[in-house]
Amino acid sequence: MTNLDTKTISLDNLGIKDATIRYQLTSDELHDLTIEKGQGENTSFGALAVKTGEFTGRSPMDRFIVKDDITKDEIWWGDINIPFDSDKFDKLYDKVTNYLSNKEVFVRDSYACADEDYKLNIRVVNEYPWSNMFAYNMFLRPTAEELKGFSPEWTVINAPGFMADPAVDGTRQHNFAILNFGKKIALIGGTGYTGEIKKGIFSALNFILPVFKNTLPMHCSANVGKEGDTAIFFGLSGTGKTTLSTDPNRSLIGDDEHGWTSENTVFNFEGGCYAKVIDLSQEKEPEIYGAIKRGAILENIVMDADGKVDFHDTSITQNTRVSYPINHIENIQTPSIGKNPKNIFFLTADAFGVLPPISRLTPGQAAYHFISGYTAKVAGTEAGVTEPLPSFSACFGAPFMPLHPTRYAEMLSEKMKETGVNVWLVNTGWTAGPYGIGHRMKLKYTRAMINAAINGELGEMNYKNYHTHSVFGLAQPRQCPGVPSELLSQRQAWDNDEEYYKTAHKLADSFRKNFEQFADNANAEILAGGPPNVKK
Repeated sequence: MTNLDTKTISLDNLGIKDATIRYQLTSDELHDLTIEKGQGENTSFGALAVKTGEFTGRSPMDRFIVKDDITKDEIWWGDINIPFDSDKFDKLYDKVTNYLSNKEVFVRDSYACADEDYKLNIRVVNEYPWSNMFAYNMFLRPTAEELKGFSPEWTVINAPGFMADPAVDGTRQHNFAILNFGKKIALIGGTGYTGEIKKGIFSALNFILPVFKNTLPMHCSANVGKEGDTAIFFGLSGTGKTTLSTDPNRSLIGDDEHGWTSENTVFNFEGGCYAKVIDLSQEKEPEIYGAIKRGAILENIVMDADGKVDFHDTSITQNTRVSYPINHIENIQTPSIGKNPKNIFFLTADAFGVLPPISRLTPGQAAYHFISGYTAKVAGTEAGVTEPLPSFSACFGAPFMPLHPTRYAEMLSEKMKETGVNVWLVNTGWTAGPYGIGHRMKLKYTRAMINAAINGELGEMNYKNYHTHSVFGLAQPRQCPGVPSELLSQRQAWDNDEEYYKTAHKLADSFRKNFEQFADNANAEILAGGPPNVKK
């Protein structure tokens, strides 16, 4: 192990006194320290395996934003963005920094946003070494020269072992993740789930960029082709966002969070990837599988005594994850910036099996489906779920969007009109029937459809090349290279018109009902982008 001498920096300005500060340790040092402290294990891949404890995912109802002069009139307050009192924040902050005082803490200076004009310097203070290793993986890593004059703009304080007292501290329960825009602090306690660290900063950027920088923040992945064309992939967990953007024939810009500037460039917020590994295999996802090596962190996986990982075992959680620096992927864009966005893909895993495998959207439809953020829950994923249930998350990332979804949607519509970018809705879910009757769309066909869209092989949007879906009003291509024509029509694939239309109308009604909450803030073009009211 290399030298772990304390670097002469102080955290006194944060209220953390007399701490043993482990500053800017390498990934190897943090890996080895985690093993030494009994907080993790080695896997046969060489990657570190950790368990995040009670929480194996985010806790949306315990995410708060301090309500102050900066936020009170801008934030979309409600069940997603829950207000927190400034005075209570200050008292809770003092308790957390007191808790970390006189302890060993791990400090990392890093930044978000690959584009120099949007760079956000971040200092992360962690209670555990593996949490700090996660920050190393996920944020962008400054050079030695950049560290010399480093001045953090935002601070993340992460104390999984600190438990709040809800009756005194104003939290809902003992865990919390609180953003304070006035003080530029993300305060996290009571949870070891590492995703809260990155999502705190990215939620902050989802406020800062549109309000102050005229830049659209996006919960999406992105890649770039050999001709310099950028493709953007939106999608909720389980829809294939990471898998489909990690393409051996295109360079990966990033897999989760990006900004789209007024100069028509797309830049990655982060310096790594945080991929789901449930049912991962070398055959299906070779790039992600190959990224799991020394320097990667596997979370909440199950392995045997020899360190062999069982990616199919979900006994701890369905949300098994791996984080790794982006350079663990061979084919990456350096720096993580793309120009000339040509295609946007909205990915949905429709478990009802009625949405077309691929359809081309108008600007109004794109804004409508962007605001809707549809996918579906399948039976068995949650207690009480016995049949497919529609699931909507505005902007394909509602938990991370502080502003009203129509603000982001209108920015997207404007960019579509300015650039002429094509927007596609891609169903990576079920075909030939709903979940339990039909089957999941084959990855090779979804890739063929996306490649055809990118290569301009889906033709002009006219009646010869496209059919308008009678229930959803979506333009679906009649032919696509590498895809059986009967697969392009879900109605044909079902081979039961009555059941198909009954199910399609049921899903269309769910879209309409969900959109009622946004209707008062949506313009006429967006409202017209939803499923038309047709006779059932």
